[in-house]
Amino acid sequence: MGIVAGLDSSPDFTRIVVCDSDTGAVLRQGYAPHPLDSPEGGGRPADVDPQAWLLSLGEAAGGGLLEGVQAIGVSAQANSVVPLDAQGNTVRPALVGGDKRAQVAAADLIDALGGREAWAQAVGSVPQAAQPVTKLRWLARNEPEAAARVAVLLQAHDWLVWQLLGRPVRRTTDRGGASGTGYWSAATGAYRPDLVELALGHQVMLPEVIGPAEAAGTTPEGLLISAGTGETQAAAFGLGIGLGDAVVSLGASGSVMAVHHEALVDQNGMITSLADATGMHLPVVTTQNAVRALRGTAELLGAADLESLSELAMKSTPGAHGLVLLPYLEGERTPNLPHTAGTLAGLRRESMKPEHLARAAFEGMLCGLADALDVLRGRGVEVRRVFLLGAAAELPAVQAAAPALFGTQVVVPQPADYAAIGSARQAAWALGVSRGTLDPRTPPVWQGAVAQVLEPGEELAVGQAVRQQYVSVREQTHPGAL
Repeated sequence: MGIVAGLDSSPDFTRIVVCDSDTGAVLRQGYAPHPLDSPEGGGRPADVDPQAWLLSLGEAAGGGLLEGVQAIGVSAQANSVVPLDAQGNTVRPALVGGDKRAQVAAADLIDALGGREAWAQAVGSVPQAAQPVTKLRWLARNEPEAAARVAVLLQAHDWLVWQLLGRPVRRTTDRGGASGTGYWSAATGAYRPDLVELALGHQVMLPEVIGPAEAAGTTPEGLLISAGTGETQAAAFGLGIGLGDAVVSLGASGSVMAVHHEALVDQNGMITSLADATGMHLPVVTTQNAVRALRGTAELLGAADLESLSELAMKSTPGAHGLVLLPYLEGERTPNLPHTAGTLAGLRRESMKPEHLARAAFEGMLCGLADALDVLRGRGVEVRRVFLLGAAAELPAVQAAAPALFGTQVVVPQPADYAAIGSARQAAWALGVSRGTLDPRTPPVWQGAVAQVLEPGEELAVGQAVRQQYVSVREQTHPGAL
């Protein structure tokens, strides 16, 4: 038996799990918040000193948590840029998260390469404000002196792996992390340095992309460090999803991803073609509005919280007495309607009750995510079951409606640190390959996530009728949008 650790450095905290390398059983855990200064006006900062990640890691690993550990895997927040100079020092704080400052830069990049289709063909995604390539464009336009000093580009998990290894000359990343940059193609498995130059104004050194089961290196103490990956890919690996599985994540916005055997090119840019942490592909479709539509409805109805809104919605029936909510409250990405607003249709005297509006909000959110699932299905991605993640997945109104609206089995895993678990699983894989006990093409089989399984059952026909009503309103309001 071996002992491995996985750490997840999210935007707000570091979580560490120590696991049995053979079974995946969690032996112990650590946690520490990131010591970040809140930006003016609150919210998450767009600029972060990477040393804060190390401080948090050290605190989370305190008390002998890593005693006996033989390998570590690292996952970290996606869409981060750590710009280094030629000596390996940070040029400026890391640019992280959904940086709205870069919205104009995204539009500039799209035009500079000849449109959305050109980007989709080049790297499988269209520039968005959060992406590293777009942050580079913002940096070049707004901080040209800093941009000129950038010699090396890393992401958060690359930088943490590099630090754990003692800052070696060799810098590495993995396919999953590279695929989210906007300058590496999951289809070709190669960087596009010309796109870095288009964004930043000059060439830089990029980390070597190593395989899923490869080790990034070994510390002087003999601790193996695996390739690392992005938080999304690590969570998918921790859940143990495979072909036929999709993951629907319920945050303020929503995302749908599924394992697929090839990279997808979407001319409309609705699909972001990521690589996963196993050598497969992970196409992702994002909706701008998910739980934010529920919170807005709760405020409108005076509901104290989402649990109260769910309780109210359960007093209604499928179809919400004809009410249909298109939840495009902040514009929408799927379909691509960035400047639109939400629509409430089907108002009649008998439907003008709080419980029906509450039900329409849940159904509208889930139908929007079903649209995202259909984008993937329309490109040949098989979806036999859906893993539903996020705190809202526990709400009775979500669980009552999701299987029928998605048209498939829905799995609600128990809350766990899946990104950290996925990182630990990657560490176990690299450790086994280094010892000759595991195949580099086949990850270790670990215990599956404990979950609640929901079937569409007799409600399937009713759910599909509700979905069709939603599609009809969407087509009337935004013809041809999908």
